Amino acid sequence: MYIAIEGVIGVGKTTLARLLQPAFEAEVLLEVFEENPFLSDFYGDRARYAFQTQIFFLLSRYRQQNNNVPSILAVGKSLISDYTFAKDALFAGINLKGDELDMYHKVHEALGEKIPKPDLLVYLQATTDTLMQRIAFRDRPYERQMERAYIDELNTAYEVFFSKPYDHTPILKIDTNDLNIIQNAEHIKLIENRIRETLGLTPYQATMPLK
Repeated sequence: MYIAIEGVIGVGKTTLARLLQPAFEAEVLLEVFEENPFLSDFYGDRARYAFQTQIFFLLSRYRQQNNNVPSILAVGKSLISDYTFAKDALFAGINLKGDELDMYHKVHEALGEKIPKPDLLVYLQATTDTLMQRIAFRDRPYERQMERAYIDELNTAYEVFFSKPYDHTPILKIDTNDLNIIQNAEHIKLIENRIRETLGLTPYQATMPLK
C-alpha cells in the first residue's frame, strides 16, 4: 500500500504522515526541502531564482523517490509519503515561463515514467488564511518572506490540479480548516478511518464524519 499526502505549503502534510505511520505500520518518506540552496533566495526574489530552485527540487525529488519507493514496495512494506513527484510540475507552471518551462516539462516527463504511482492520494485542503496562520506558527526562517499572494496562487493551482483525474489514482479530499491533528487525537482517527474506508481496509466505520 502506497499513500501520498498532498496540499499547499503549511497545510500539515508532514505532520499527518508521521502521525499516521503507526496506524498503518508504514515506512515514511518525507520531502527534504531544507537542502535546496536556492529556497531562501527564491522566497525573496521568485523571478530571479525560480528556475534554479525548480530544477534542484525536481532532481532531488526524483533521486529520493527512485531510490526509495520501489525498494520499499518491493518487499511488501506499506509507504506513506508527504509529497508526490507529479506535483512538482504544478509549482513549475506557476514559477516558470517560456523556454524554461518547456525544458522543465521535458525533463519532468522523462523522469516521471520511472516513479511508481500511489494507491491513494490524500489531498489536504485549507483556506489561504488558515495556511498563512499555520506557516506563521511554525516560523521556519526561509518562509518568513513568503507572500500571501503566492500562497493564494498556489491554493488555486492545487484546487485546479486535483479537480481532475490524477494519474488514475483515487483522490481523497479532506478539509482541514477545522481540524487540529497535533492536539486532537480523534481528528487523526477520523482521517485514518476515511483512508481505510476509501481503500477498503478493515476495520473502518462507514461514512464517519470529519466534523
